[in-house]
Amino acid sequence: MNYQLHLPHGTLSLPAFLPDGTQGVVRAIDAHDILACQIQAIQMNVFHLMQRPGSSTIRALGGLHRMSGWARPIFTDSGGFQVYSLIRQNPKYGRINERGATFQLSGSSRKFKLTPEKSVQLQMSYGSDVVICLDDCTHVEAPFAEQSTSVSRTIQWARRCKETFVALLADKKLEDGKRPLLIAVIQGGDSRELRRHCAESLLEIGFDGYGYGGWPLDNQGNLLEDMLNYTRELVPKQFTVHALGVGHPVNVLNCVQMGYELFDSTMPTRDARHGRLYTFTQNPAEHKLDGTSWFKYLYITDKKHIKRAEPVSLFCDCLCCRSYSIGYLHHLYKLNDHLYPRLATMHNLRFMTQLMENLRAAI
Repeated sequence: MNYQLHLPHGTLSLPAFLPDGTQGVVRAIDAHDILACQIQAIQMNVFHLMQRPGSSTIRALGGLHRMSGWARPIFTDSGGFQVYSLIRQNPKYGRINERGATFQLSGSSRKFKLTPEKSVQLQMSYGSDVVICLDDCTHVEAPFAEQSTSVSRTIQWARRCKETFVALLADKKLEDGKRPLLIAVIQGGDSRELRRHCAESLLEIGFDGYGYGGWPLDNQGNLLEDMLNYTRELVPKQFTVHALGVGHPVNVLNCVQMGYELFDSTMPTRDARHGRLYTFTQNPAEHKLDGTSWFKYLYITDKKHIKRAEPVSLFCDCLCCRSYSIGYLHHLYKLNDHLYPRLATMHNLRFMTQLMENLRAAI
């Protein structure tokens, strides 16, 4: 396992969790709040950014870092999963072929085209620290023939991404240490044969790191542990591997034990906004975390919290827990006041960074 990842806008200690600010913002909080939670990097998404605020606007505002006020590393996802979610589940919205994807959102007259070349070009123009190759995502239970097509297309697209990336590095005269990294995504659904073929082909092309592609959960919401573990074993240990879309605290712990080093998800911030707060049952600074008993939810809407004067967590040093009670958060939530999502989001993100600190110490 790698312990650090050196990027143009800073060095990450691994493993690390990245909150998703898909449209250029982590909902409800700003860059200063994110830093206060001790987050090291955030992840944004080309699929959303090319629509709003739009690539020309991002460039006019100085790139993602200046636009968002975030001076540390930014990862940009290629949009492959979002294209899958939109088109494969709603074919009327667009199509996917060997060239790339064309899509049109409901209620909009504008058509968007996303190819491997364009995805990399946009990510580079945004000033991304880590560029992720466009991949062809499928459902884990899709038929083998569909998975095979997805893998072939993912490999072809990755090769085109690499060619575009290398050409842009030469054009911009960016050298090692000052250039972004390029990550390829390993697809293959629930087939070990296809996962192996995809990983071996991508390793032959050569990338700075790799990601686990496809939805990481089964239809019951359980982590696909066997396939995640198998995929990590396919990649030599010197390469950092990103468990894309993994964000449940227990799933993060399990994936770190498999050797994954990077995680991103909207789950902690979305849960916070909807009243589900994360808490430790034991001090993460004093105990090695294992199993599931170390973690539980606190549902802020429960009536039992109306008069509770203690903080959400006695083990947390976030702004929320230092300054406010569970009862006050319950009050803010019922008022639908904008202060609630800010405080709750900061708490859940600090929980995630405390979890990563614990896992780094254990390693």
